[in-house]
Amino acid sequence: MSNAEGTQTVAQRDGGEQAPAVSGPERTASEALGTPEAPTAARPSPGPAHPSPVRDHGAPGRGHGAPAGDRQASGQQDRRAPEDPKAPGGQHREPSKSEHRPADPEAEPAEAQERPSPAEADTGGPGRAGALRAALRGLNGTLRQDADRADFGRLRFRLGPARGHLETSLVAFLAGFNAVVGGETGRIDDLDEDVRGFAYEGAGMACATLDLLTMTGGRRLRELLSGQGVRYPHLIHSGAGCAYARMRLRPTWGIRAVHPLLRWLAFDGFGFHRGVFTADRTVGLQRTPRLMDRARWAIFDQGLGRALWLHECAGVDGLVLRLAEFPAGRRADLWSGVGMAAAYTGGAAPDDLGRLAEAAAAEGFRAHLAQGGAFACAVRLISGAVPAHTAAAAPVLCGAEVDEAAGWTDTALIALGHNAHSGEHYQAWRAGIRKAWARHGRAS
Repeated sequence: MSNAEGTQTVAQRDGGEQAPAVSGPERTASEALGTPEAPTAARPSPGPAHPSPVRDHGAPGRGHGAPAGDRQASGQQDRRAPEDPKAPGGQHREPSKSEHRPADPEAEPAEAQERPSPAEADTGGPGRAGALRAALRGLNGTLRQDADRADFGRLRFRLGPARGHLETSLVAFLAGFNAVVGGETGRIDDLDEDVRGFAYEGAGMACATLDLLTMTGGRRLRELLSGQGVRYPHLIHSGAGCAYARMRLRPTWGIRAVHPLLRWLAFDGFGFHRGVFTADRTVGLQRTPRLMDRARWAIFDQGLGRALWLHECAGVDGLVLRLAEFPAGRRADLWSGVGMAAAYTGGAAPDDLGRLAEAAAAEGFRAHLAQGGAFACAVRLISGAVPAHTAAAAPVLCGAEVDEAAGWTDTALIALGHNAHSGEHYQAWRAGIRKAWARHGRAS
């Protein structure tokens, strides 16, 4: 089997069996729509990193407390009387004379009359279908994301030489989201190949958001995975997790029949979105979602590690200091996410990546950094475009070229067998990549 072929084969197999869903949501979709999340920030200035309190599940008020953007009121349900979908504005309308007229005996038989379209049938008739479409158009306008959300100054991230490069990645993420909610998904492929993956991550977030709000069970997400986004399965699954983070729902609730193994990347996206857009709580106060087991928590921290790469503007010194502030039990997964972002997103020179690898080795997390880098190589290879910064990062972070590092992910994936679907299987996949890196190191 060729390099990355095994990963691509699994990535394109869509739900041969339905993976078990996680139990109930933290909030309902209607409540989430009523209280959109406001972006928060983490660091007020590009100065040296300051120690943050250890992880705390307590209520806001301990330590520094939660920022105002995170203390949002729950959405209030609309208590107005239900509107007549056939009457404009929900007002009462007297039936017309034509509606009282008896049926025409010469009218065509019922069998020959025009049948409702599938969309109308699904929504109870043309009146309800039209109302739903109109409501969805208004909703799409509300959901659109402002490109200013990608501004590192607004996010209060560390500012450095890589700022422009990294902000471009976030802008592409938001552009992919807006393309979907605006009905222009095809325009994603007009973006440069280097940043197109970020746009598909945003598209995955938009599809999952709309699927959750309209309760379609993941139809849009599956269509994106099997259609236009077929070469970006990892990022689309991660983007779905971003939707759950924004709506404050538990990942994988309400969306069925996505890929049984890659669906766990939703927890990666969940951690990434929390780390970028609610950094005060997630990075500063080190808060984590409740009711997560060890496997979910580890994948969440992998995504948070990706966010830290942006948070510290790819600065190695600040990044190492920031990682040291987290509890020792969380650092391995954070280092894995850092390796993934360093190789996939880029922004650091090879010499800086060498210092990053040395710091990881000194802390005992060199294999985790290499595992993240190898995963990024595989994702880039499947997309069909390997940018120069990924090709330069692979030998430094993984000790191998892109093809070989991506091949480790294939080997580890094949070793899982044909029924890999659980969080433990996903963790075993990551462990297998680390073992392949270790074997390569002993052989070289």
